[in-house]
Amino acid sequence: MNILIAIDESEYSQAALESVMSRPWSDATTFKVVTIVEPFHPEAAGWQTDYVPLAIEAQRMRSEAAQKLVDEACGTLKKQFPNDKVVGEVIEGYIKDQILDIAAHWPANLIVVGSHGRQGIGRFLLGSVSEAIAKHAHCSVEIVRRLPQSEPKS
Repeated sequence: MNILIAIDESEYSQAALESVMSRPWSDATTFKVVTIVEPFHPEAAGWQTDYVPLAIEAQRMRSEAAQKLVDEACGTLKKQFPNDKVVGEVIEGYIKDQILDIAAHWPANLIVVGSHGRQGIGRFLLGSVSEAIAKHAHCSVEIVRRLPQSEPKS
């Protein structure tokens, strides 16, 4: 079985990873951990061309942080499932499109993503990556939400 785990730096992605790790999988399972770094568009700097080198450096730093995130998740999975194959990848592109493309071409049997649980105007403006993946994926999709932590009682 091929399991694609799409992560970012959020606690919701951590919940998705924990969900995968909480279950037994066959020794024939392959886990692929991916994170997507959205591209920098120099034209976004407009006439302020002095900002372009700074933005390019920021993009490089984002890619390095993404690679570290993927490496850490892969290391955690390898400890939990030493007999299974674990691979990781950092890809530049648009999140929804890249996750669906990877899932189709790899091919994934299951996509696991965390959900930020946005509602209302935030969902309208930002869209929902998990919803788009669930609607358009060719395979099963598991959307993991981290439940809000209740306040400790005094």
